[in-house]
Amino acid sequence: MSQFDLIVRAGTVFDGTGSESFTADIGIKDGVIREIGRINAKTYQEVDADGAIVTPGFVDIHTHYDGQATWSNRMSPSSHHGVTTAVMGNCGVGFAPVRAEDHDLLIELMEGVEDIPGVALHEGLSWDWESFEDYMDFLSDREFDMDIGAQLPHAAMRVYVMGQRGADREPATPEDIARMKVITSRAIRAGALGFTTSRTLNHRSVKGEPTPTLKAEERELLGISEGIREVGTGVIEMISDFDDLDLEFNLLKSMVRKSGRPMSISLAQGISPHGWRKMLERIESANQDGLVMRGQVAPRAIGILLGLTTTLSPFSTRPSFSELAKMAFEDKVIALQDPDRKKRILQESPNRGFARLLKMIGDGRNLWLMTDPPDYEPSPQDSLHAIANKEGKDVWSCIYDCMLGNGGKNILYTPFANYAEQNLDCCRDMILHENTVMGLGDGGAHVGTICDASFITSLLTHWGRDRVRGERIDLPTLVKSQTWDTARAVDLLDRGTLQLDKRADINVIDFDNLNVSIPEIVHDLPAGGARLQQKSQGYLATICHGAITYRFGSETDHLPGRLIRKTGSF
Repeated sequence: MSQFDLIVRAGTVFDGTGSESFTADIGIKDGVIREIGRINAKTYQEVDADGAIVTPGFVDIHTHYDGQATWSNRMSPSSHHGVTTAVMGNCGVGFAPVRAEDHDLLIELMEGVEDIPGVALHEGLSWDWESFEDYMDFLSDREFDMDIGAQLPHAAMRVYVMGQRGADREPATPEDIARMKVITSRAIRAGALGFTTSRTLNHRSVKGEPTPTLKAEERELLGISEGIREVGTGVIEMISDFDDLDLEFNLLKSMVRKSGRPMSISLAQGISPHGWRKMLERIESANQDGLVMRGQVAPRAIGILLGLTTTLSPFSTRPSFSELAKMAFEDKVIALQDPDRKKRILQESPNRGFARLLKMIGDGRNLWLMTDPPDYEPSPQDSLHAIANKEGKDVWSCIYDCMLGNGGKNILYTPFANYAEQNLDCCRDMILHENTVMGLGDGGAHVGTICDASFITSLLTHWGRDRVRGERIDLPTLVKSQTWDTARAVDLLDRGTLQLDKRADINVIDFDNLNVSIPEIVHDLPAGGARLQQKSQGYLATICHGAITYRFGSETDHLPGRLIRKTGSF
């Protein structure tokens, strides 16, 4: 019998600790790293990493694969970006616990909050569960291309306990709170990695109803926190509008004190009326007081993708554009090429529901044509407003023509967070702060408007190699931020570093040629639903639990990933 199942040979190893790189072989046996150094032994399977960098598998703590994990073995787009562990159930939304009569309500909520087509969810979800423990058991029988961890979503639990009262955001009674406390404890004992909630008006069902958790009172949240404390494990993830900063932040600190567990909070420039620096100051102060609180941050701007293939276009809701909605794509392109229709569309006004996106676009000043590979720190001189001015064209006419380019398949990009100053300096500061953790990629969500699961590849390429509009970040720090730091943030201490006896979750990367591809629409959701897919180039091998899951960007037959229960064992 061979001493090793797999050897990764002669790679430049970034071990995830933040230390400088070194050249070594890595010997793997039974899904675990058994030797690091010069290995003279031979084995039937080897990966030649000479000239490549070798990193731990990436740990993505903010995804929404709650539905996809029930019908698919592959957690893409994350699979294409070196992710070997994904944590779902964020932002308080998910599909368990649930009563049969509330299936539609949870689908409507997920469709509205996370832009996952309701028809795909209706077709894809089997609903072979009621309790959260049932949901975990269902997932435990499935195989994946990466490990997945689940968190207990507050909205689903609230509706399960309170029915329509919960959906209508009525105050929870003491009896309701007692039940939620028990459900929380049971879920974490069953292996949930934590509890999540949302307190933002941006999260609404497809019918426009605010999330059930929006106005949950302090006594409810502290009761749930007590349930977490009883078990002694688990983390808390949440997002809030922080309208009253002092009141809201004090509430969050109370939850951390009561639970005795860490909390991460969505943090980006432009999503809080108080500014991200003020939010980060509060997080710093909480940590100085002995509480573990982190800002969950992104490595680039968060932006909407617009075009004829995506959910939204710059001309959505204009009547002469909207009337083409049910046309086949090719027929729509032909219709939009008609000069008379173009003239009508440009003369029409969008309805009020489009006002926010129209403001975001900023008359083309905050709108760019997406290139391949994409430029996620585009210059103001390359905006469509600037291009129109250079060419002496009307701005909206220029936007219209650009949208129709490439046979109507062009994608336009308008960032709404982390790009207020039209550069990514704020992201650099957030990445390097000691009280932040990488996240917010939303893999599996916003399938027709946002494709940010590629955050991880951008983290390495943009900050470690390509940035020209400001300072970069050293590669050991970047690797650590997406491996050991993210694993530690959700208490998965068996992974995230390349060390002896740790899980053999590994990426072998041709760093010089690593790139993010341009997003494209694919129709692979249940019922033929469409979603944005974004692949990459440069991942020579992704290894999960000692098995090669992707080789040269293509999937293998290996599905070693399983549901994580607390410690990562299964």
